[in-house]
Amino acid sequence: MSTTYTTGPDAAGPGDSRAARETMADRLLRAATRSGAQLVSEAAVLVQGAAVLADPIAGAVYSTPATAAADGVHAAAHPQDHPHHVQRPAAGAVLVLHPAPTMPAEHVGHVATTTAALLEVRGQRAAELRAEQMRLHSTLLRLLLAGHTTSVTNTVRAGELTHVTLYRLTGPDIPTAHQVLWRAVRPSLAGHGGACALIGEVDGELLVAELHRGSDDGRVLRLVSRVSERHDLLAGLAGPLPLAETPTAHADAAAARHSATPAHRIVPADAVGTPQLARLLPPGPYTAWARSVLSPLTREHRHLLLVRLRTGSAPRAATALGLSPGTVRTRLRGLAALLGADLDDITVQAHLLLALRAPTRGDGQGESEGRAESEGRPETTGQARLETLPGGILDTDAARTWAVGLVGGLEPHLRIALACWLRHHARTAPAATELHVHRTTLTTWLTRCAERLGQNLTDAAVRAELHLALEATAKDGDDPRALPRRGGRTYRRL
Repeated sequence: MSTTYTTGPDAAGPGDSRAARETMADRLLRAATRSGAQLVSEAAVLVQGAAVLADPIAGAVYSTPATAAADGVHAAAHPQDHPHHVQRPAAGAVLVLHPAPTMPAEHVGHVATTTAALLEVRGQRAAELRAEQMRLHSTLLRLLLAGHTTSVTNTVRAGELTHVTLYRLTGPDIPTAHQVLWRAVRPSLAGHGGACALIGEVDGELLVAELHRGSDDGRVLRLVSRVSERHDLLAGLAGPLPLAETPTAHADAAAARHSATPAHRIVPADAVGTPQLARLLPPGPYTAWARSVLSPLTREHRHLLLVRLRTGSAPRAATALGLSPGTVRTRLRGLAALLGADLDDITVQAHLLLALRAPTRGDGQGESEGRAESEGRPETTGQARLETLPGGILDTDAARTWAVGLVGGLEPHLRIALACWLRHHARTAPAATELHVHRTTLTTWLTRCAERLGQNLTDAAVRAELHLALEATAKDGDDPRALPRRGGRTYRRL
């Protein structure tokens, strides 16, 4: 948002003559040749009041005076509440004038119309240059993903920027969302305020990379959130991470996006996969078990497993990682052999996700493990098994309280159906066969489970958490054979 003031001999109220209107137009034209902020400022002087260019996503783009910004944005959103304001659409935004009470309506109308027309001309000129700028941004994003961080920071003249926060967005109309977000963010290769935003379409997705010094001010997040709501986008967010780890952030953002829903359109990568439960477990035995389980794995192995567990399938993991599905499946088979476990088993997946969430860097063993990874060799002594958790980890009061809070409200038949469905890898047909109910009945029950729990059952990480909670609160009657019936396949409510 900019504020500029213009003073001069003609700054007082205008007359109604043709010459006065021509003088007014000349002043606005001269201001338009300098900047959009100067143009809006000149309009405010000519109406002896306030002028605001309000964008529906970004808020106030230019405002004179600065204190009129909030009032102008509200007037653009709710014109019926501001009958004394004059509004004109301009370059994808709204020009709002609040003239002095003594200003003639005809004069104010001429100022508003002329200013809006000049803003449109400036917008068209900017649009002609925008296509080239967007292509440059897309090229810089591809270089960043390929690891050429120095080339990118030299191009944007921001060598002091050390970290990146990455957003990956998909939706029904990415090109339109791209244009709207571009106008809202107004990215500059020179950067401003210690940050630089790169926005581009990469492989059919809208990719936003904010480069900064370690923490961002939330401005880009707010704009991405508004655009996501307006254009039905789903987004994954990863970072802040060092620039050298941009490919990791890219994969993490895609994995997190699989957890996004219309109710939660932007999902941070660190919010996916038992983060709440991990904080409740006893750190000593939990960390020791996780370190033992993960000892055969390098950092690259762990990242591949996290992406696979978050996305829910090898093809989706391949898309997130930029690899072929065959390559991902081959690597996963190798990791299954290293771990000695079936990675398609829901219990193994839940325990593995829990292990990958453990804080394994807090003591000397963690430092030793980090040195082993940096030297390219895994640490393999005393490996535990993934199929079972040792005592004292999940069988604690804190873990049981978490589990009861998550699934304790389910009716018995819903618990049995959900647990059976999870054991069958979230496939309805085989689960319905074991339960001896129709697939439609099971689908209805699963819908009720999602509503009662307030969870997205299509999210692989959520399914792993639910499996852990059901295991921690298991009862003797939680068996498909114990499902009470009456009249063949008809279910009788308990």
